[in-house]
Amino acid sequence: MKHQSQPLFTPILIAGCLILMTGFSLRASFGVFQIPIATEFGWLRSEFSMAIAIQNLAWGIGQPIFGAIAEKFGDRKAIFLGVLCYAAGLLLSSTATTPGAHQLYEIIIGFGIAGTGFGVILAVIGRAASDENRSLTLGIGTAAGSLGQVIGPPLAAILLAYMNWSQVFVIFAAIIMMVLLLLPMLRAPEAAGTAELEETMSQILLKAFKDPSYTLIFLGFFSCGFQLAFITAHFPAFVTEMCGPIGQDSLLAGMGITSTSALGAVSIGVIGLANIIGTITAGLLGKKLSKKYLLTYIYIGRTLLAAWFILTPITPLTVLLFSFLMGLLWLATVPLTSGLVGHIYGMRYMGTLYGIIFFSHQLGGFLGVWLGGALYDLYGNYNVVWWVGIGVGAFSAIVHLPVKEIPLKLRAASPAG
Repeated sequence: MKHQSQPLFTPILIAGCLILMTGFSLRASFGVFQIPIATEFGWLRSEFSMAIAIQNLAWGIGQPIFGAIAEKFGDRKAIFLGVLCYAAGLLLSSTATTPGAHQLYEIIIGFGIAGTGFGVILAVIGRAASDENRSLTLGIGTAAGSLGQVIGPPLAAILLAYMNWSQVFVIFAAIIMMVLLLLPMLRAPEAAGTAELEETMSQILLKAFKDPSYTLIFLGFFSCGFQLAFITAHFPAFVTEMCGPIGQDSLLAGMGITSTSALGAVSIGVIGLANIIGTITAGLLGKKLSKKYLLTYIYIGRTLLAAWFILTPITPLTVLLFSFLMGLLWLATVPLTSGLVGHIYGMRYMGTLYGIIFFSHQLGGFLGVWLGGALYDLYGNYNVVWWVGIGVGAFSAIVHLPVKEIPLKLRAASPAG
């Protein structure tokens, strides 16, 4: 096959990685703004949390829309529109002085993330890759988003030390506009067979909706969004308030981390750093092993890790250990879930099919962020939300087991189908 002789690192993969890294560096930093914004305006924790929750929900709603735009009008046009939404939302948010305005503008940011995020970019990367390298390239693309997570929160914390949060939002808007310089590199081929090209989007969607495995994958991705969005939005504040003091003669102090607020920002970066390892490893393992079983193991690992963390006294050491271990499992689900969708239903409409699956992820994200703020205001801590996340993680571990990991077109001829 002509794709099998391709080099792994193509201009498409490089450009896609840079776009994901940029978009996710900004998105991962929003939790760092929670305390500064709430403090300036005297907002309840739930009011800022609702804004981030709405952002996650808009991202989820926008993902299949941008996937369909990419498949109908072209990948670069979809990404261009996403960049404009992202920048406009950031600029408008920089002027927001009420919770309602902030929440409204987060809808625009959410659509911007959808247009520059996994659904569109991974579909481009996946179509351009050979069958042999597809799982690995999806892992590399996901890892690039993780690298952005390493950069974004610490960058936001540094900028906040010198300027107001609204000025940082303006700088972030300028940064995301630079993504437009990468669009000429994104020229992905149509990696679809004759049978796939003859099928319309509505026919493929109908087949997927009738398939119980698609529903199970949809349900299973919910907990991923719940856990990740809750931690991204609330973990810096959680660490700031709950972590034991940092000794002035400790190793962390020697590294310049002298406060729990700095530790909270750094912990998100540690998650992103470890996730680079986790996602690439998941991509490599997905080439050889069952993707559904790998997903089950990841969700089991997250469930056990979160239970250990919340039952253990919160210290700087446990925060960093939890961050690293959770990072290994953080977005490892993405190359496996997107790869599973492409494997079962084909690459032609992967952007739309994965985008719908991703809506479940973002619905979970909406609830994770919103419940985090609402239950914090009610109980004064995050304990209940941690345990809800543990429960939905266990659910996802179980729900992937019945998935039929056989291409849909082969099931009629398969005795197991």
